[in-house]
Amino acid sequence: MSIFRRKKSFTEMNDVNLVISSLGGDRDAFCQIVSRYQNLLCSLAYSSVGDVKHSEDIAQETFIEAWKSLDSLKEPAKLKSWLCGILRFKVSRYRRKENTQPIKNASEFEEHNVEENHFQPMDDLAIREQEQNLLWKTLDQMDDTYREPLILFYREQQSVERVATELDLSLDTTKQRLSRGRKLLKRAMISFVEDTLSKSKPGVDFTASVISAISLLSPPAKAALLGTSAAKGGSMFKISSILVVLASFSGVVSSYFGVKAALSQSRTTREKKQVILYVSAFFISVIVYVIANIVLKRFALLSTDNIYLYSLASQLIVLAFILSNFYLFYRMFKQIILVRMQERILNPGAFHRQSDQKDSSLREYKSKIKLFGAPLFHFQFGTPEDNYKPAYAWVAGGSKAYGLLFAWGGLAVAPISVGIVSFGIVTVGSIGIGLIGIGTVGIGLVGMGASAIAYKAYGAFSALGWESALSNGFSIANDAAIGPIAHANLTNTKEAAEIINLAFVDQSHQWFLAFIAVIIIIPAVWHSYKVQQRMQ
Repeated sequence: MSIFRRKKSFTEMNDVNLVISSLGGDRDAFCQIVSRYQNLLCSLAYSSVGDVKHSEDIAQETFIEAWKSLDSLKEPAKLKSWLCGILRFKVSRYRRKENTQPIKNASEFEEHNVEENHFQPMDDLAIREQEQNLLWKTLDQMDDTYREPLILFYREQQSVERVATELDLSLDTTKQRLSRGRKLLKRAMISFVEDTLSKSKPGVDFTASVISAISLLSPPAKAALLGTSAAKGGSMFKISSILVVLASFSGVVSSYFGVKAALSQSRTTREKKQVILYVSAFFISVIVYVIANIVLKRFALLSTDNIYLYSLASQLIVLAFILSNFYLFYRMFKQIILVRMQERILNPGAFHRQSDQKDSSLREYKSKIKLFGAPLFHFQFGTPEDNYKPAYAWVAGGSKAYGLLFAWGGLAVAPISVGIVSFGIVTVGSIGIGLIGIGTVGIGLVGMGASAIAYKAYGAFSALGWESALSNGFSIANDAAIGPIAHANLTNTKEAAEIINLAFVDQSHQWFLAFIAVIIIIPAVWHSYKVQQRMQ
């Protein structure tokens, strides 16, 4: 009981009495000094060196040095200031030593006492070390004026009075420094987290590697739905890719044969130049459209900060392509008629062939058999001239063709239509508008092509859908979207794939695309051949 009473008496002693007792060789009295000031010295050391272990070592060295030289303390009442002075000297020497040491902490591992942490998992030690490093990186950005009170505050059970007493500050000054310190800590932590996360984000090389790796793979949601079919996806993908190109750019493929037909119809140099001019304009519009989409997709994948702007730009490119095709077709058709009329006046000798006569049977074919008052077939092979009337039949073909069943031409209108601009139920062309719109830009209830605008949109470069969108580039929809750059309520998920009917698309789209390629290219080849045969 005497031991406990003695300890209690030491607790009640002031610094002067403790120093005097310690000078008399009373180690218990000095232990009370250590207990009284160990938190202060450890906190001040930590505030200076930023390492818990080293700060405790420095504080221990300070107390040992104080025990050895306690007789040099002239004013025992200033014990705390004297201890802080020794500590700051130790800190200063530690810093000088650290600055001259080639490899910081090089010998720590060898000096580590394995038995001391025998029961502490190595993972826990590593985590604690990482936590201390992160904490100090944040605190190190603060001035000592605010860092020291803050460290003491949280080590002294968040007592403002204790901090004020330990640092010999007024209560108001302590509160001000703590308030300012907490704000600095919050700001430093936010800044540290933001900076660390921004530096940790994957860069261009990572994105490029991923894009390269997935360029020949199916979308994840597709793989989730189709399961084992992915194993045989390699060869099917190659076939599908060829068919997508043929179908999506069918207007371009058929344009080549259209050029041959148009040149066969031309009779003067001016007419030939006009054909080349407008065909070149169509090709240029397609090339610009393709390059712009490829570049936009790449930029969107590399810079996600402006992804919404890139997505908007992709749709503006599609709109520009649609308007340019409408304008070019309108101008081309008007100019062909105008130039032919002028050339007949200026160069009458160029139109001596039988096929050049306006009433020549070689200029068109119209079947005599009719069904419900309309010919079964009506095909035009000559250049449109003044008083031009579109081809009209169940199956029609010409610069402008209106079919009750099928139409092929520059402008095609029919339940099934193929043209530069086509309208109908199933439409195919550079611009296809219908219930099922297919082409370079497919517009309709279901849209397919290089770009698609539809209730359900499926596009190679971009897809803008009301319900759903699927593309290898920009996919934008209200409900579900799948693609590298997707915007919708559900994006790149199994639920999105179910809304898009991805399983059905995978099973049937290649045959559908093959059919598209056939009905576009075969009429173009046949028409080109017949024009050359009849007009030359």
